[in-house]
Amino acid sequence: MPTSQRSSRASAPCLLEWRPSRLLAAALGLLGVLAALALIGSEMPLSLSLPLALLAAGEGARLARREYVRPKRLLAICGDGTSSLDGQKITGLSVEWRGPMAFMRFVDGAGRPSRLAWWPDILPARSRRELKLAAPVKAAALPPPSMAP
Repeated sequence: MPTSQRSSRASAPCLLEWRPSRLLAAALGLLGVLAALALIGSEMPLSLSLPLALLAAGEGARLARREYVRPKRLLAICGDGTSSLDGQKITGLSVEWRGPMAFMRFVDGAGRPSRLAWWPDILPARSRRELKLAAPVKAAALPPPSMAP
């Protein structure tokens, strides 16, 4: 009787690149401009609204630039449940979905809680499906215990 080898290879790791979203950077810049226009259009005296409008537009530009220059990150989720970000082990990985957007929470190697968001412009459908399959599944909530009559 031939003996069969039990070979069970772990599935290949899910490798995803996170990069800053151009869509988010543009939205932050636009919000700064709209805030400036709202200040100018308000009933506030022009001597107060113009400096505040410049400040609002500048803050929108600063936030947009800060988002746009964030470094790229490489996420690896292995089949055995371990995960790493840029080669450093992470724990407590959870992924939440809001339509086509993915929000990932984790604890880095130094014990600090962190998060990343994948916007639709940086996570194509194929990578979105790969992340959904590789991400750890949350346990279902247990029903409340029944009471005896």
